[in-house]
Amino acid sequence: MIKESLYKGEIDMWETLRKEETLRTLRTNRKSGLTKEEVVFRQQKYGKNKLKDKPKETLLVKFIKQFNDFMIIILIVASIISAGISYIQGENDYVDSIIIIAIVILNAIMGVVQEAKAEKSIEALKEMTPPKAKVLRDNIVAEVKAEDLVPGDIVILEAGGYVPADCRLIESHNLKVEESSLTGETEPVTKDSEMICKAPLENINGKVQTSRVTIGDRFNMAFMASIVVNGHAKAVVTDTGMNTEVGKIANMIIEDEAPETPIQKKLSQVGKILGIVCLAICVIIFAIGLIKNIDPMEMFMTSVGLAVAAIPEGLPAIVTIMLSIGVTKMAKNNSIIRKLPAVETLGSSKVICSDKTGTLTQNKMTVVEIIANDKNFATELGTMCTDCEITYEKGKNKVSGEPTEIALVENGIKNNINKVQMEQEMPRVNEIPFDSTRKMMTTIHKVGERYRIITKGAPDVLLDRCKISSGEKERIKENNLKMAKKALRVIAVAYKEVDRLPEKIDSSNIEKNLNFVRTNWND
Repeated sequence: MIKESLYKGEIDMWETLRKEETLRTLRTNRKSGLTKEEVVFRQQKYGKNKLKDKPKETLLVKFIKQFNDFMIIILIVASIISAGISYIQGENDYVDSIIIIAIVILNAIMGVVQEAKAEKSIEALKEMTPPKAKVLRDNIVAEVKAEDLVPGDIVILEAGGYVPADCRLIESHNLKVEESSLTGETEPVTKDSEMICKAPLENINGKVQTSRVTIGDRFNMAFMASIVVNGHAKAVVTDTGMNTEVGKIANMIIEDEAPETPIQKKLSQVGKILGIVCLAICVIIFAIGLIKNIDPMEMFMTSVGLAVAAIPEGLPAIVTIMLSIGVTKMAKNNSIIRKLPAVETLGSSKVICSDKTGTLTQNKMTVVEIIANDKNFATELGTMCTDCEITYEKGKNKVSGEPTEIALVENGIKNNINKVQMEQEMPRVNEIPFDSTRKMMTTIHKVGERYRIITKGAPDVLLDRCKISSGEKERIKENNLKMAKKALRVIAVAYKEVDRLPEKIDSSNIEKNLNFVRTNWND
């Protein structure tokens, strides 16, 4: 049952609701949006649409926290006592005490520096949240600060822009969203406002209950920090700020406290044992001296001296130096370790599993091979049959769009084939967008007095649309299989030129009798 109240976790399965139910529950109008008065009320109730910061600690507090270790405390106490004994006995030999304190301070400084380097995770997430958003309010589309969005706002999503908050789609037109920051999936996800997700059933403590649909399968929703790479849509905001999916990640970063590493546990045990043993030695030696009528002050100095001698001052130094070497090597490979002891834990790992492309890689594709009679022509066709946009920023070309298409366009630029210049020579006059049923997309270009039709898609599907012999078809399939076994992602390109276009532009009369070309890449 859906409660009349909204937000704050009372409804958290928006993907299972129809569009009309979502709008009714959020009390908003899809044609006019929220009123200004309602926006002000909801902003007061739900707060800003932005990620919270982890409570800042001063450098002094961070520095002091580095001494929160039993072994370190014992070392400091031992060095102070050692210096005190040296002073009382008139020896004025403070070398050992200075060395111990220097090692402890160096260890603390390194810890603070490492934490400062690693504490950029929230800032990185914030950079992914868009500063502006197009929103429909009082029947007027306006651009507002993304942090001013509230649940129930109707937002406009367009290609090339970030999704400003978690939304339920109410209209979608060939919409594709890249969600690798949340799911790790390289490929953009096709979204559909008409789809209604079915909540899976789960057995929890003997009771069958509905559970949340995984993020990657919520095809009727778009999430904050994801990027619209194709199409456009209208959506209603369902969650903002820390209640969004990326907000939950930020919250885990803020609240998560890492457990002690094996080396920390061992050193803590050693420290406690040494502390107890040293204290026991002091008491026993002091008691023996008193029984033998030795001067109490002399016995005190003797027992404390023995206790200090029993403490392995070099142990923390050796551990710190070895871990620091590990941290330095990791840093050279662009891996920042927040806590020194984490290096030991990482070194103990035998297998690291990752099930998503882009999680451990750059989430970027690159053309590595082109197989065609004329590679320049194949590159030209692949570049033209894309929806990428090229902008010139800071002296460099910046390509935006789907990763697969970006790879084709960047390969074209590398080979002196610029999509913008090519489209001036061969303007696009029509297209048939990609869809998951056909597994193809087609663009139509004017070349002089004729028309060039370019189609790209899955090789096994595109082959059936080409003029090709059965023998050649089998050879292409074999090569396709070989490439796939080498972990290459394969795409096929085909084309044809015609004098006239049919009155009706659709797949049945355009995507046929094509000439086959072939390209492939990996990520």
